Amino acid sequence: MATLALETGAPIAVVTVPPLREDLRLHPAAPQRDGSPAWTLHDPVTNRFYLIGWPEFEMLSRWRMRTPGRIAASTSDETPLDVDESDVLRLAVFLQTYQLVSVTNADGVARLGRMAAARREGPLRWLLHHYLFFRIPLVRPQAFLRGALPWIAFVFAPWFRWLVVGCTAGGLLLAARQWDTFVHTFSDTLSLEGLAGYLIALAFAKTLHELGHAFTATRLGVRVGHMGLAFLVLWPMLYTDTSESWKLADRRDRFRIAAAGMATEFSLAGFATLAWSLCDDGALRSALFFLATTSWVLTVGINASPFMRFDGYFLLSDALDMPNLHERAFAIARARLRRSLLGWSDADPETFPPTTTRFLVAFAWLTWIYRLLVFVAIAVAVYHLFFKLLGIFLFAVEIGWFVIRPLFAEFSVWRGRRDEIAPSRRWWLIGALGLIFLVVVVPWRTSVHAPGWMHADRQLVVYSPLPARVASLRGEGPVAAGEAIAVLDSPDLRLRAAQYERLADALALQLDQAVGRRDGTERRAVFARQWAEQAEEARARRTELARLELRAPFAGHLTDIDHTAGAGVWVNGEQPLAVLVDDALWVVDAYADQRDVARLSLGAEATFHPAGDPFGARTGRVVGIDGTRTLRLPEPLLSTAFGGAIPVLQGGEGRVPRDALYRVRIALDGAPPAAAVRGGSVVIAGARRSLALDVFEGVAEIAIRESGF
Repeated sequence: MATLALETGAPIAVVTVPPLREDLRLHPAAPQRDGSPAWTLHDPVTNRFYLIGWPEFEMLSRWRMRTPGRIAASTSDETPLDVDESDVLRLAVFLQTYQLVSVTNADGVARLGRMAAARREGPLRWLLHHYLFFRIPLVRPQAFLRGALPWIAFVFAPWFRWLVVGCTAGGLLLAARQWDTFVHTFSDTLSLEGLAGYLIALAFAKTLHELGHAFTATRLGVRVGHMGLAFLVLWPMLYTDTSESWKLADRRDRFRIAAAGMATEFSLAGFATLAWSLCDDGALRSALFFLATTSWVLTVGINASPFMRFDGYFLLSDALDMPNLHERAFAIARARLRRSLLGWSDADPETFPPTTTRFLVAFAWLTWIYRLLVFVAIAVAVYHLFFKLLGIFLFAVEIGWFVIRPLFAEFSVWRGRRDEIAPSRRWWLIGALGLIFLVVVVPWRTSVHAPGWMHADRQLVVYSPLPARVASLRGEGPVAAGEAIAVLDSPDLRLRAAQYERLADALALQLDQAVGRRDGTERRAVFARQWAEQAEEARARRTELARLELRAPFAGHLTDIDHTAGAGVWVNGEQPLAVLVDDALWVVDAYADQRDVARLSLGAEATFHPAGDPFGARTGRVVGIDGTRTLRLPEPLLSTAFGGAIPVLQGGEGRVPRDALYRVRIALDGAPPAAAVRGGSVVIAGARRSLALDVFEGVAEIAIRESGF
């Protein structure tokens, strides 16, 4: 007697297989990779599609024979296939698991009840699952799509594709010629108004994206069940139900449906880029810029990615003719990992050519790494988007569900089959885990890494003290202390000084003439006071004129001369004329994290690595450590807003550090070959520290900071 093992209980003796549901539909599918025929089994209740091969098709066509033995014998006798009872039983288990069979007795109803109870989610699990992902159908667009299809049929014509290619190429060429304007426009849109513009453009582009899928599916005879909103971690996205595309036997048609959304966005981006290049400045050009950048970035950066279940994934699946690409690649990668790491004899779930197998394993690992980064980024974003308590809870949910849960499931398999691990592999694993433990716990890290910038210990940017005209400005080169760097002149100031001097001279003459007169005493007092005022004004103007002769306060090297400031050119007090650098001592100001400052000490060795110069490292020693955090960066080149490595807060001209950083001053052992300010990274010798302590302090810091709910 044959036995049929069910998921919900012990094996149950059966004489006949359960009958199939009458509403199931079978559609021809594209041949499989080995050339054998395939079919798609459609469940209209759940709108799910199951791909079956030739053996399953032949067994289902004889399912009315009811007994596994007769089905297997008939299939083997009437076809070239070799089928036995176990194959029929496995197919029966599959049909029962996905509820594709009819329930004809009380036992069947009870079994379905047990299966439903096993799959039933508790309130908390339901909430967590639907918080992570849920969909809201909004419209059933089939009638609209069929009515509107003749009006937009031209977009499927070959001439329209060539028009898109030509306009896109022309738009990119014209935009490249205005690249500085394009980049400047992007920086100008980084504001609340710009964010609103991007959101509007995103909604418009994604609507056209989904309509591209829908119209293409309708044109190929596929019914679009509904369109609506999907929420991934509460982030709204439009979606189109094109699941019935699996009815199509030609996988190239499925490829066209999957590619239609990206093709629509590429077309929109091409037209918008060309129009932006041809438009004058104004609201229309800004709108076109939002459309172009949103379509280009999202299409290439998100939709084209095959590592998430977006358009790129389905395109790759159809290109490889490999449905369920993720699951199949993951299964092969897990089997390879278990064989190589644990020494198990698990065979690959499927057999492919060696090149295909290597691709699937590499693809699985890349997908795991990509998803880990994405899920951690989503968790951090969720943490910052909500109020503290809810943010922390949702962060834990994200990490637990997407990162820890899959790892725990795999480790549970290892634990359940630990007896299958060879003793040699077991000791190897214990040694590897011990080594990881030592690396994490033992304090071996001695270096502190920090961004910094190299500059002269003494340097002076030469400015004009007031608006003046250049009389002379010396060129680059060495300058002695007290030597003139620039001579400026202010005709207005010189004229005012001369006027005050003439007034002072006239008052002095009147002061002398008042001697001997009857009212001379009173007049002399008045003239003396007026003369003193005019003389003081004249001296002040002469002092200002003397300041226009700019002299070096110390010996050094004059560089960065403003060659536009020639003789006779007027300059203001905000225009740098030159930079005087003292070549005797060069220093580096590094900005260390507050957790690393305690590991540093005066006299510690340090190495500065200039950015973009791998062979220009300079050595030095720590000569100073600030006791208070840095509130403003001294140089823009340190900020991420200007290409540096230090994250900054919005506002403050991009100079306010986001994190608590402390300046560490390092005196270099010698002057660099080129006397120029350089940004880069610094490696400083510090006290030993373990990775575990870093993690503990980081968690403790966040807990203390966020403890005030």
